[in-house]
Amino acid sequence: MTSTLNVPLADAAPVQPLRSPLRAPNTPLGQARLARGWSQHKVVRALLLLADHWGWDIASEASLKVLVSRWENRTHQPGPTYQVLLCAVFRSTPDQLGLTRPTGTATLADRVGDLECLVDRLLTRLGEVAA
Repeated sequence: MTSTLNVPLADAAPVQPLRSPLRAPNTPLGQARLARGWSQHKVVRALLLLADHWGWDIASEASLKVLVSRWENRTHQPGPTYQVLLCAVFRSTPDQLGLTRPTGTATLADRVGDLECLVDRLLTRLGEVAA
């Protein structure tokens, strides 16, 4: 007798194939997820369940999947609603999840100045190596 998947039935259950290991960016939010052994899908489900429990309106499951990836990769910063949800889901503070912006953020002029200094140092070093 076989199942509908054409897998022979046996007295003992077959060994489950190995899953791919979980991966996450080396960011506090990504590492918090890995520390719990959660997939991004599980984070999304937890956010949806908690928001539903609290009666909060949030993005759809498909949109949240994209958002979680962006938050973990730090290409986008979660808004206040999602920061509260993420902190509750992970039982962590915004600082622990890397959700707070650093204080004293450099201005654009400061950043341009830093880049100009870097270029000058690299040109000097290149001249030394070429000589």
